[in-house]
Amino acid sequence: MTEALVSLDNLAWNTSLIRKRVGGSARIMGIVKANAYGHNVHRVAETLEKSGVRDFGVANIHEAIELKTGGALKKPANILAFSSPLPSHIPFFLHHDIEMTLCDSLTLQSAEEIAAAENKTIAVQLKVDTGMGRLGTPPAVAMELLRQIDHSPHLELKGIYTHFADSSTAEGTTKQLDAFKTLTAEYEHASSKTVCKHAANSGAILSAPESWLDMVRPGILLYGYHPTKNSPCRLDVRPVMQFEAKVIFVKKVPAGTTISYNRTWTANEPRSIATIAAGYADGYTRALSGRATVMINGNTYPQVGIVTMDQIMVDLGTRHDVKTGDTATLFGWEGIGADSLAGLAGTISYEMLCSVSARVKRIFI
Repeated sequence: MTEALVSLDNLAWNTSLIRKRVGGSARIMGIVKANAYGHNVHRVAETLEKSGVRDFGVANIHEAIELKTGGALKKPANILAFSSPLPSHIPFFLHHDIEMTLCDSLTLQSAEEIAAAENKTIAVQLKVDTGMGRLGTPPAVAMELLRQIDHSPHLELKGIYTHFADSSTAEGTTKQLDAFKTLTAEYEHASSKTVCKHAANSGAILSAPESWLDMVRPGILLYGYHPTKNSPCRLDVRPVMQFEAKVIFVKKVPAGTTISYNRTWTANEPRSIATIAAGYADGYTRALSGRATVMINGNTYPQVGIVTMDQIMVDLGTRHDVKTGDTATLFGWEGIGADSLAGLAGTISYEMLCSVSARVKRIFI
């Protein structure tokens, strides 16, 4: 009854636009955490690999193992888990050849001891907190951690990275980027080593070319949306997901009829109402109640009443051609986009995409 169409062609198109934007000097790390923003990590990773992507970013070791063992990747790839691991997670990085994020000395010591016990090497990347305030080591102590990594025979430094708190404008990245560049330049000078440096997310890809460094990390741009409406540069990205559901019931109601829980909507004259097989359990958030529109047969209709767990209702008015079995587009490349729908719900396109639940069948086109 409810489906998410996933256009792998649109994903490949978006990847090509990003590659053209950053040129050939910066690698692309495809961000595929949260099941590739709800699109299916294996099919997305497979498409990105065919587009020349060899680096992938996921949230944690569990997502990394799923990607590594899922069979989608046919060539050697670098998979970085962004979360700082618990000590009990460290052996999995070693056994599955996953790059581990380091943020502190205690994790570094645990990683060295666990790898030494098996006489193997763990690939690590140092996360530097230049202003996001979430994960990472402060720049003031980062040099000491880098020295510890260099003196740990069972740790191999693969990269140093940071994350911007506000990348919608170049001004939002300047202070953080300056701190990051100062640190990495100091390290490379002191160690006589060159290391992969990366900082740019989707916003910085658009607004701050000076932040592209050795690798960029597009997330929402891959999936067809801009991180903010006021990005100084716009790419012609295409939505990769279209969320659809079937009309399962159509009825005529007299004036005064109320619709859904708490009777928040009342027909002011005789109307036709369609019930659609999608609700908040599918990812159509309750916050959209009475605010959104859906597209059926090329026409737009308002959603009315409270969004329920499994269905929504729409007002078809007095004249329509809608019948049971017709397809309603909730968001996508037709009708309203996930970004505009998210604005009505008081959220962002990222959350709208990630919220499409597992019970919604993905159809790859």
